[in-house]
Amino acid sequence: MRKRGRKNLRILRELVRIRFQGLMMYRLGFFGPFFVDGSLFVIQLLVFGAVYSNVERIGTWGQGEMILFIGTFSLINAVGMVFYFFGIVQLPEKIRGGGLDLYLTKPVSPLLRLTFEKINPGSIPLLLMSLVIIGYGIRRAEIMVNAGGIFLYLGWVALMMVLHYDMMVLIRCVCFFLVTNARLEQLEEAGLDLCMKLPGIAFYGIYRVIFCFLLPYGLMATLPVQCILGEMGWRTALEGCAVAAAFTGLTAFVWKQGLRRYNSASS
Repeated sequence: MRKRGRKNLRILRELVRIRFQGLMMYRLGFFGPFFVDGSLFVIQLLVFGAVYSNVERIGTWGQGEMILFIGTFSLINAVGMVFYFFGIVQLPEKIRGGGLDLYLTKPVSPLLRLTFEKINPGSIPLLLMSLVIIGYGIRRAEIMVNAGGIFLYLGWVALMMVLHYDMMVLIRCVCFFLVTNARLEQLEEAGLDLCMKLPGIAFYGIYRVIFCFLLPYGLMATLPVQCILGEMGWRTALEGCAVAAAFTGLTAFVWKQGLRRYNSASS
């Protein structure tokens, strides 16, 4: 297991090195996304500011908590944009076009290579801006934090990043079994857009079942914020861990079954 881990780390370093070499061949292609992503982020903040300037509270959360929520969701999304988003989104086309053949012939996990071969440093400003918003949200909400609280918060953020990754892979693995997953990608986009504006505490009844368990985008930023606010009970924590574990297991199962059904371009 340790030997395999070291091998994967070496492969990951090579993928990052090759990616940066390719990007630096065209300097505008490297630095351009910094400006574009940064501009889009500022526009998004202005939209949120216009919406929440007229809303005093959502459930038990005031504006400070909502700023922290938005920063947390933005952080999870930014990590995905930097590390794995642009690799995973190409999976459906590689399945349909037979491009996955190349990955299956290499002595490395095809999912590992797909995940990290399109690392996008142009989205790093989103990470930095998200951290600024999180810091401002903590100050605005007057939250007293210590090292333990920050550690728990970051732990939940990491777990929700795994859940976000699982959802991306799972939705695109449908192409192993169906001709297209376009409708599911539209559903993913709509779910993320809604749950980035409304925290999970705003969902009740059937909506909570849908957006916290079936399409668990409502958990992704809500649980870390509940943790740092001290609002997370043991039941909520268990539910969050169970959902993340279930989707990780489901994603691994669907990926393996999809590879078994995969018809290569040469078959």
